Amino acid sequence: MKILIVDDHNLFREGIAAMIRQERDIEVAGLVGTVQEAVAAVRALKPDIILMDFSLPDGTGADATREIVQEYPDCKVIFMTMSEKDEDLFAAVRSGAVGYLMKNTTLPKLVDALRAVHRGGSALSSLMTLRLMKEFARTKESSHSADPALGKLSPREKEILIEIAAGKGNQEIAGDLFISENTVKSHVHNILKKLNLQNRDEAARFAKEHGYRK
Repeated sequence: MKILIVDDHNLFREGIAAMIRQERDIEVAGLVGTVQEAVAAVRALKPDIILMDFSLPDGTGADATREIVQEYPDCKVIFMTMSEKDEDLFAAVRSGAVGYLMKNTTLPKLVDALRAVHRGGSALSSLMTLRLMKEFARTKESSHSADPALGKLSPREKEILIEIAAGKGNQEIAGDLFISENTVKSHVHNILKKLNLQNRDEAARFAKEHGYRK
């Protein structure tokens, strides 16, 4: 199998590459350190598997993965990271990754994971699998029951929430709904306050999770 290693720490990726090169059935095709370099390397090298770090200088590994798997669906991505945050795990899986390993994983386990993924399997620890199952259950439950917070929104605020989920700005929403931009801003402020959200991105994510979309 041919693999690409994506990590912004040169010493780490060189070390991983040196160890993996000892395996006869694994070829290290390239080493890169940014999202842009990762996408370009995949186009040039056509690797079978990518070992992907989550935090990169010009974005996240999830950003790179989404672009890569969309263009090359046969390319498999395994995240190898220090992050144990649930949100990073979920973002990695949603981006199209088939594995999520910690950087303190032993070499034998890493090699086993690479071979499992190459055979069409996944590379998730039992703990990561459990976290994903819990999140799936929670998301499924929330999709079948309306969030009580939604009941606090007026019909107009719900309408604007749908527009936000569609990625529209205040000016565009104002034009679509034939209201002033200041009125839109006021509604957005009220929506964030009532739903206890911090910004428009959170509002858009909330709307999509609860079926509020065009």
